Amino acid sequence: MSTRFNFNRRAFLGTAAAGLAMPALAQEAPTGNTGPQHNISSFRMQDWRPHFQNLTNGAILCDLTSRAVHYWSEDGTTYHVYPSSIPVSAELTRTGRTEIIKKVDGPTWAPTPSMKASNPEWPDFVPAGPDNPLGTHALWLSWQYYRIHGTHDTRKIGRKSSNGCIGLYNEHIAQLFGLAKIGTQVLIL
Repeated sequence: MSTRFNFNRRAFLGTAAAGLAMPALAQEAPTGNTGPQHNISSFRMQDWRPHFQNLTNGAILCDLTSRAVHYWSEDGTTYHVYPSSIPVSAELTRTGRTEIIKKVDGPTWAPTPSMKASNPEWPDFVPAGPDNPLGTHALWLSWQYYRIHGTHDTRKIGRKSSNGCIGLYNEHIAQLFGLAKIGTQVLIL
């Protein structure tokens, strides 16, 4: 009787494993699929053409929905996508077209007047370093107080956690900092 039980148990487990594998097989993309491609992080890779007329000076797309930053080089040969943090609320979010007007390696930080009014306990100034909210590098946008910058607090990436800026891991902002230039076009949507 125990032999029969083990046989049935094995048969059941084998059938269950095959059943669990079926959804994965059913989801396999057909060969020659030209649908959207995905990177290892499951961010959808974007084409620049729906968002920009050209790649003059390169282009950066900050997608608030997917919480991803996309970069295309001026010649179109370089493309990167980075996970990002986004503003905590719609009131703090600015969308539209802007450009990089300044690049700072080792930025300092001071809260905006509205931040200071809401958080009077915050310091008036934070020098460059590990406690700086702007991380290791910052790209100033043409809109006052708006930046694409790094963060030392990696828990913020992928979340609504900023007071209006777009945040990246320090290693990612360092890479983007090296690629982008003054005049790189930026679209936040």
